[in-house]
Amino acid sequence: MANDTDTPEMDGLITQEPLARAIGDRYLQYALSTIMHRALPDARDGLKPVHRRILFAMRGLRLDPNGAFRKCAKIVGEVMGNYHPHGDQAIYDALARLAQDFAVRYPLVDGQGNFGNVDGDNPAAQRYTEARMTAVAAAMMEGLAENAVDFRPNYDGSEEEPEVLPGAFPNLLANGSSGIAVGMATNIPPHNVAEVIDAALYLIKTPNAGIEKLVEFVPGPDFPTGGTIVEPIEQIREAYATGRGAFRLRAVWEREELGRGQWQIVVTEIPYQVAKSKLIERIADLINTKKLPILADIRDESAEDIRIVLEPKARTVDPATLMEALFKATDLETRFSLNMNVLIDGRTPQVCSLREVLRAFLDHQRDVLIRRSTHRMDKIDRRLEVLEGYIVAFLNLDRVIEIIRYEDEPKLQLMAEFELTEVQAEAILNMRLRSLRKLEEMELRNERDALIVEREGIVDLLGSEDLQWGRIAEQLRETRKTFGPPAAFKGITAAETLSDLKRQHGADYPVGARRSGFADAPVAADVPLEAMIEREPITVVCSQMGWVRAMKGHIALDSELKFKDGDGPKFIFHAETTDRLVVFGTNGRFYTVPASNLPGGRGMGEPIRLMVDLPNEAEILAMFAHKQGRKLLVASSAGDGFVVPEEDVIAQTRSGKQVLNVRDARAVVCRPVDGDHVAVVGENRKVLVFPLDELPEMGRGKGVRLQKYKDGGLSDARTFNLADGLQWKDGGGRQRTETELGDFTGKRAGTGRMAPRGFPRDNKFTD
Repeated sequence: MANDTDTPEMDGLITQEPLARAIGDRYLQYALSTIMHRALPDARDGLKPVHRRILFAMRGLRLDPNGAFRKCAKIVGEVMGNYHPHGDQAIYDALARLAQDFAVRYPLVDGQGNFGNVDGDNPAAQRYTEARMTAVAAAMMEGLAENAVDFRPNYDGSEEEPEVLPGAFPNLLANGSSGIAVGMATNIPPHNVAEVIDAALYLIKTPNAGIEKLVEFVPGPDFPTGGTIVEPIEQIREAYATGRGAFRLRAVWEREELGRGQWQIVVTEIPYQVAKSKLIERIADLINTKKLPILADIRDESAEDIRIVLEPKARTVDPATLMEALFKATDLETRFSLNMNVLIDGRTPQVCSLREVLRAFLDHQRDVLIRRSTHRMDKIDRRLEVLEGYIVAFLNLDRVIEIIRYEDEPKLQLMAEFELTEVQAEAILNMRLRSLRKLEEMELRNERDALIVEREGIVDLLGSEDLQWGRIAEQLRETRKTFGPPAAFKGITAAETLSDLKRQHGADYPVGARRSGFADAPVAADVPLEAMIEREPITVVCSQMGWVRAMKGHIALDSELKFKDGDGPKFIFHAETTDRLVVFGTNGRFYTVPASNLPGGRGMGEPIRLMVDLPNEAEILAMFAHKQGRKLLVASSAGDGFVVPEEDVIAQTRSGKQVLNVRDARAVVCRPVDGDHVAVVGENRKVLVFPLDELPEMGRGKGVRLQKYKDGGLSDARTFNLADGLQWKDGGGRQRTETELGDFTGKRAGTGRMAPRGFPRDNKFTD
């Protein structure tokens, strides 16, 4: 029986297809929408749809660079209502970023009000801020009314919006872009527009130019916040050749003398996209935790310009060493990734080289030039047609007036008698009486002659590719003259020269001049961060429950200490703040904790499990300060073990380093190697002594059999000098040394003999 819901009206609305294909098709549509309409910029104008719609809406509101400001809420509403039906906050965030001179190299929006700052503060609400376009944005849309680009319907078909802007300004490279799509992303740094245009002009002159030559014109990014690029030139060339790479960017600093031998460091430029407040917070945290003891204080004295003051602990501190430590530990040095993934022709995502990006921009400029020229020629043809009609009318003025006054169909009569077109006749009929004077005829003839000459020039332009590229080159030179640096600032790239120029000109430093300098890639700092920690004696205390703390100074190891209820001491030893503590768990993993990270001794400390990823089922077997060159004896309850150099057990991460493999057993021994023989005792109280050289030295593994058991397992093991004898404490707590060990000596993996009378009941050797 058919289902009652299967009605004829539903036929055609229900389709059957595999779920995987249905989901795949729809996810692909979503991915393509994200790539094309949200995340990746167009290679032609360097804009994403939201930015293009914001500028187009501002043009519609007549917010010209020299005009009045309008509330951002009005602009956002216009964009959201007509072109971009998404959240108003997302639109406002995009609008605000276009106005931030610390985020955009050449702002496209001129903001009035609080648009955020380099500290990372957010802009004020859109109802409090105002905006208008900048000259850069106006240049981007020049020719929009001259059929320079295609238009498409907006989301509801009530308006039209441009698919791309004419973009006489090379916005993609000049301002950069970033975005994350489905399965791909883009990250393009900003560049100096004069350098980009110089490279484009050279590419026009030499279409087959290589990356090596183009990089001479575009040596690297030019970030709004300045900084010094320390990436090697070979890496920069490789990045621009492949479209993928990275640039190391450092803050700009100088030593400022205070007199009497005192000095301080002043940071005047910070890396791009680094929030100043978070940077200062990070450096202050290093000072408070004493991880940078040669730095005494940090102050933010910034006003309109960046001025971060760093005070050294003493005047004997080397400023270069201090800065290298800060570069290593903070965002005073960052790495900006390059991924020039853009939409070619607005449709195809592609990772492009510097040459391909410039080529896409130039090809677009040629298309715009051809379309604008064709549009202009059409207007000239229409105007020439009207002018020819006007001239005929002036030559036969009396007859034209007579026809207009007495004929019932003057338009048809004019067309028939003077062989005029309909457009010409209509223009004559609409002519004003004040235009009927002798001087007007001369003006019409002059205008006609000028338009004929202009038309001939356009015909030549459209018929010659060389003329087209010459016109584009001329326009690019004009753009460079408008937005580039003055002649005195061209070719200035060295960090020292840039710093001098910026200091000399101050607030008058030209907007178009290069801001980011270059320096040779520094050699990796030889001073590790640990070496910057102030060296002080401490006493490390770890309780049975794993709570660890560091007491100041070297206190007596038998001192009375406080612990939590039900807890007590387990490890206590002397160390220094520069030491690295080694923790060995019964799971066979070694963990490393810097002694400087331990909490102070005023409280009960902190659980060691908060500092390392020690599983709950594992216990701490050993804890000690790392000693260079020492070796350790490690063994499991199964009776297997080996010798490992202590350098091989140092872990770099919280998860530790697996050294002793324990499958169905647990680690029971971790002792420093000191002697020429090994003594082993099992849970069966049998003792075996054998030479140390029978044990292998390994970095990781299960090891070899130390002692053979019928039942039970290994209880303890240690190394000692055979000549000095083996020590332990008897039942009365008295120290006993056994030198006659011939009965216990044998080969490794033997069973051994029963321990002598008085051997400890816990089957443990004396440390």
